[in-house]
Formats: sequence, structure tokens, C-alpha cells
Amino acid sequence: MMNTTIKWNGDMAFSSTTPSGHELKMDASEEVGGKNTGARPTELLLNAVAGCTGIDIISILKKMRLDPTSFSMDVEGDRADDHPKRFTKIHIHYTLEGDLPEDKVIRAIELSTEKYCSVSHSLNAEITVSYSLNGERKEL
Repeated sequence: MMNTTIKWNGDMAFSSTTPSGHELKMDASEEVGGKNTGARPTELLLNAVAGCTGIDIISILKKMRLDPTSFSMDVEGDRADDHPKRFTKIHIHYTLEGDLPEDKVIRAIELSTEKYCSVSHSLNAEITVSYSLNGERKEL
């Protein structure tokens, strides 16, 4: 079980210390009464999906004794127009560089997205992925 306490800091601002000891600040935009002193919860959600799958992929590649020279992710989230304006689709594009066999990269991405990433499996959104390996973009 994981627990956290979130404290209201006035207006639309909230803060917490995560169970792992890191400070987290959230706020709304000024247009809706916030002061823009922290990330939006939806921004954190997109980052959480990418961070979760990124950690999985690096872990899997390291178990395969492979070391990327660089790794980044571009994440796009489509949201519904009506409330609760949930994410309906999230696309993650992985960009990897290094001496990495393509089949191993694909396997690491598939294992993360289909089996291991607890964040993405906690959402009710279609999640698609693509990747670039050493500058060549491909769809999965």
C-alpha cells in the first residue's frame, strides 16, 4: 500500500511530500483562480506515464546488458472536451541512440507498455507508442 497526504496552501495550490521523500507542488492556472506556483495534476499524470515506462525500458535494456547513449520521450495527451476532461489517448514517442539491436528495443518497449508500467495500466486511455533508434523513426 502507498499513502500520501496533500496539503492545501490557499487559492488553488496544494503540496505534498511523496512517500519517497520528494516535495511536490500543484497549482492551477491564473485563469481558473490559481497562481501558477506548481504543475497541473494532468501535467504530472503525463510525466508519470512517461517516467514509469522510461524506468521500465532502461531497466529492461540494462538486464539485456545494453546501454543507450541517450534516451528521451515526447508525450502527447488528447483530452475529452467535456468534464471530467479525461485523457482519451496518450502517445509516447521514444528516442534512443546507441549500439542497440532494434528487436531488443522493441521488446523492452512492449514489455513496459503491455506488462510492467503500473501508471499506464491505471488509466482508462488508449496509449500508443512509436520510437526512433539512431535517428530512424518507426511505428510499433
